[in-house]
Amino acid sequence: MNKSELIELVAKKAKMPKSQSESVLNATLEVIQAAVSKGEEVKLVGFGTFDKSLRKSRNGRNPKTGTTLVIPETEVPRFRPGKDFKEKLKKN
Repeated sequence: MNKSELIELVAKKAKMPKSQSESVLNATLEVIQAAVSKGEEVKLVGFGTFDKSLRKSRNGRNPKTGTTLVIPETEVPRFRPGKDFKEKLKKN
């Protein structure tokens, strides 16, 4: 499912115009991204938690030349599904 399909399904489920559901989805994503980038956790009970994780530096290899290099540590977004979400996946 892509974003436009999600917007269409949300619009049908919420009985609202697609343009309005697109605005709501975009605003939700922007708020989650802004909060996580500031280091905050976003917890949606039953769905999951969005947060920021630190990926340690590690050794890598350039596939073209074969030379080794150090990949620096970096912060990455992380999603951990909630209990209800995991249970739904088990049922299907």
